[in-house]
Amino acid sequence: MRHLYIHIPFCHRRCSYCDFNTYANMEHRIEAYVDALCHELAMLRDHLPPLPVSPEAAALRPTIFFGGGTPSMLSAAQIERILQAADTIIPLNTAEISLEANPGTVLGRDYLRDVRSLGVNRLSMGVQSLHDPTLRMLGRIHTAAEARASFEDARTVGFDSINLDFIFGLPGQDLAQWRATLNEIIAWDVDHIALYSLILEENTPLYAQVTAGRLRVPDDDLTGAMYELAIEMLAKAGYRHYEISNWVRPVGTDRPDAPPALACQHNLAYWLNSDYLAAGAGAHGHVFPQRYANLRSIDSYIAAVQAGRRPIAETIQLTTDDLAAETMFMGLRLDIGVGFAHFAARVGRSLCEMYGSTLDQLSAQGLIECDEQRVRLTSRGRMLGNQVFAHFV
Repeated sequence: MRHLYIHIPFCHRRCSYCDFNTYANMEHRIEAYVDALCHELAMLRDHLPPLPVSPEAAALRPTIFFGGGTPSMLSAAQIERILQAADTIIPLNTAEISLEANPGTVLGRDYLRDVRSLGVNRLSMGVQSLHDPTLRMLGRIHTAAEARASFEDARTVGFDSINLDFIFGLPGQDLAQWRATLNEIIAWDVDHIALYSLILEENTPLYAQVTAGRLRVPDDDLTGAMYELAIEMLAKAGYRHYEISNWVRPVGTDRPDAPPALACQHNLAYWLNSDYLAAGAGAHGHVFPQRYANLRSIDSYIAAVQAGRRPIAETIQLTTDDLAAETMFMGLRLDIGVGFAHFAARVGRSLCEMYGSTLDQLSAQGLIECDEQRVRLTSRGRMLGNQVFAHFV
């Protein structure tokens, strides 16, 4: 196996925009949850999928990704226990091991130094905004100053792979505020940046506030202008826009027809539609020809594992057509697009055989471009990505 996602569903407070499988005020269940995770990982050893056959996917490092929720709520000792259990699936000494962290829960350099000593070699910090009133409105528990301090502490203890997440299109946000945020990010000399347009999810407090008229979000034109401004400013600062929402500082060994060296290897596995295992409450795994989802409730998840059962709530059977469609709309998110050899190796059929007329149509509309090796979105196609992806769903 080459890729493993581990879900940590605990948060000190649920953010107003979040509809992930997360729970606040459940700290008393963390220790039992860690026990269950370690037992589930032992079960997963018997369900390892085959190695990927695509050369692009095979070139990725093995990965372990702690997502959430707020994985940085775990103590270093708890992370160590989980990693020891995961080592039988993904050898730790060769893996990219990522930990999502909330700046409000990163308790200084000692914690970061301890985590790094365990083999965690990549941090992904959910900053979201550098405007304190906006952070409070979103329900974040950190300030802009604390976010910068956490980033600098991580650098100081030796993390040389750090991603920062931000959201644009937020209530009250204008182009000037967004420009100031981008200038600040660039000044930090971050090596990896993820920028996401706000999605209002039903059943969240932010959705209720916006639909009730208590808050107003920027319209589509302004949100689009924010995205275009990010593209322009980050390009001028030397970043490579390697995925629709992700930018990275290039290194000298990067090639334009391959993912950049500092890209998130785990997310690349998703975008290349590789198989991956997943553990934890509500975690989703993909082992073709199946996709599976674990039980969402923390207590139900723990009870299932304690009873000796894999905590699966749902299994979805996938067809070759499903695999082909997912390979296209995930891979087209990358600046390198989808390679014809990659598609054939992953799907077992020719890309032109399955989607020739669709490619012709999208090419005529100026949304994609093809050469002898791959198909990729044009600049216009990136702005209209969802319309392109719909052709393959």
